[in-house]
Amino acid sequence: MRTVFMGTPDFAVEILRGILEAKKHEVVGVVTQPDKPQGRKGILTPSPVKVFALEQGLKVYQPQKVKADDFVEILKDLAPEVMVVAAYGQILSEAILNLPKYGCINVHGSLLPKYRGAAPVQYAILNGDKETGVTVMQMDKGMDTGDMLSKVVVPIGEDMTTGELMKKLAQVGSRALVEMLDKLVNNEVVAEPQKDEEATYTHLIKREMEVLDWQETAAQIHNKIRALNPAPGAYAILPNGKHLKIWQSKIVEGIGVPGKILKVEKDGFVVACGAGALKILQVQPEGKKPMGAKDFLNGGAVKDSLV
Repeated sequence: MRTVFMGTPDFAVEILRGILEAKKHEVVGVVTQPDKPQGRKGILTPSPVKVFALEQGLKVYQPQKVKADDFVEILKDLAPEVMVVAAYGQILSEAILNLPKYGCINVHGSLLPKYRGAAPVQYAILNGDKETGVTVMQMDKGMDTGDMLSKVVVPIGEDMTTGELMKKLAQVGSRALVEMLDKLVNNEVVAEPQKDEEATYTHLIKREMEVLDWQETAAQIHNKIRALNPAPGAYAILPNGKHLKIWQSKIVEGIGVPGKILKVEKDGFVVACGAGALKILQVQPEGKKPMGAKDFLNGGAVKDSLV
C-alpha cells in the first residue's frame, strides 16, 4: 500500500523501521515535527524520525500545523492508501483522517481504553502496573477513542524505566502494525469498539510532578524515578536547596525518618521513606553529569539526610 508515516521520537523510528523492513508497503512520505532548539545554545535539532527517514532516502515533511489547508493538499497529492501514526505530536483533522482508503492507523503505547492521551507509558509505571502493552487502532476525531484492531500485552519489570519500556513497546508495536497492515489489505480486520466508561486519560508530565517527597512510600518514589527516566528526571531538594536528580533506585527493607540515609553500601546508599526504604544507585547533582550514588556521598555534599 502507498503509506504516509507520521511520527517524531525514537518510539516512532522503530515503527517506521518495521514497515520498511517488511518490504511490502511503499512509504511515499514521512511527516514529523519541525526541528526544535536543544541545549543551552538552542541548536536546532531534527527529530529522531527525521534523521532516520533521511538516512533511508525518504521524503520528509515538517509542517508547523498539520491541519493547514496547504499541507492537506500536499497529503492529497501523495495519495496514501493508509496513514500510520506513532507518537506524532499533533492532532489530525477530519479531512486528514478521511483521506486514505484505509484511514489512519495509530500505534498506541497502552492497552486501550486504559491510558489514553499523551503519557501512557509513564503513567503505567507511575501507577505501579505489572503489565501494559500496545494497541493498534483506527483513528477517529477523538483522543485515542477509535476502534481497536489488535492488542499485545507487555509485562513491566519491577525496576524497568520508561526508556526501557518504550523500547520494548516499540519492538512489539512494530510487529503488530505490520501484521495489521497485511490484514487491512486482505480485509481480515475485526475492529473492537472501546468502552469509554473504562477509559483513563494521561496528561504531559508537569514540572511539579518531578519533585520527590520522602514521606511517600518507597514504591511510590521508586515508580516516579523510573517513570521519569530518561526525561525529564525526578529530583530531590537537598538541605542546601540544590536539586539532585535520581536516575536509578531499588526498593529495599528499612525503617527510619523519611529522607534519612540509613546506610551506605558499595553500590549506593539507602534512604528511609514514609513506608519502606529505597536504595539510591545513580544520581546527578546540579550542573554535573550522572554518577554513582556512593561517589556523590563521597563528595561530601550530603552527610546523613536528603532533607
